[in-house]
Amino acid sequence: MANPLLYPNVTALPGQVGGASESKQVDRLNREQELKSKGEFSKELDLELKKAIPPGSEQVQVGGQLTSPVKPMLKFSSHATQRLRERKIELDTATMTKVSDAVDKADAKGVQDTLVLTGNAALIVNVPNRTVVTAMDRGQLTGNVFTNIDGAVII
Repeated sequence: MANPLLYPNVTALPGQVGGASESKQVDRLNREQELKSKGEFSKELDLELKKAIPPGSEQVQVGGQLTSPVKPMLKFSSHATQRLRERKIELDTATMTKVSDAVDKADAKGVQDTLVLTGNAALIVNVPNRTVVTAMDRGQLTGNVFTNIDGAVII
């Protein structure tokens, strides 16, 4: 008789008869039990995800279940952070959401580096890394030439 305390990925102890087949049976039973408990967890997770997903947002099917795509957050380079501070540019949550959506649009078009114009700022964003490289106040834009960008999104 196999020791029921053995972990499924541990082979039979020396001297045990039929340990390999019994170990496979224990492994199968453990997986079945895990799937049953995972089902309850999945139900709870789905409920929480449905609460967290705003109406009208996209959903992706993963492994037969609908989930919300996880968008990476925007990052700010140290240079951009310094410019925001120096120029007293404040970006609220709503603006950051719009900037993130603008970066998604630029990404969908294959843009590598984009200029994002907001109500009070101009941001240069590296799209693949989702990193804000630099920032300018909208009032300072007159007469400036933006180089090394291959797209612009105005929000």
